[in-house]
Amino acid sequence: MSNREDLENWIARSALGSRSDFEKLYNATSAKLFGICLRILNNRSEAEEALQETYIKVWNSSSKFTAGQASPISWLAAIARNSSIDYYRRKKPEAGDISEAEMIADEAPSPEANALLSDDVGRLNVCMAELDDRHADALKNVYLSGWTYVEAAEKLDIPLNTAKTWIRRGLISLRDCLNR
Repeated sequence: MSNREDLENWIARSALGSRSDFEKLYNATSAKLFGICLRILNNRSEAEEALQETYIKVWNSSSKFTAGQASPISWLAAIARNSSIDYYRRKKPEAGDISEAEMIADEAPSPEANALLSDDVGRLNVCMAELDDRHADALKNVYLSGWTYVEAAEKLDIPLNTAKTWIRRGLISLRDCLNR
């Protein structure tokens, strides 16, 4: 993985229309972002389409990225996550179209997703273990299972503002832990 400065420079130059820097950005980050898309969609071809949508959004909105304010990989991961959730919502089958067997989710990541995850996963797991269980559950379901805040509040049987607070506190704690 390239360093933060490289990613920031490639995003900035992509905003100016540099296709070669955009290609460098893609080559450095596509495996990680594909892992995010794959984890949310659980389907390789759909994840590939979501990844393509992600990079179209990155190309079109690279001028909105402010170096130094946010981590470039976090910014890219958020775009990948949102693209995957949007794709999932567009392709979501009607309730009557799926069998009961299809509704049983496999909670374990696929071998392919495991292979795509980076060394940061170990640090992230350590930091997640330090979180309050409620905050960790809310974060996992929103960021890995694709729940909306409203779905998280309903499924965790808490008010919407409480769900938002738990997720915010969890993200702050994760950021602090990962920056140690």
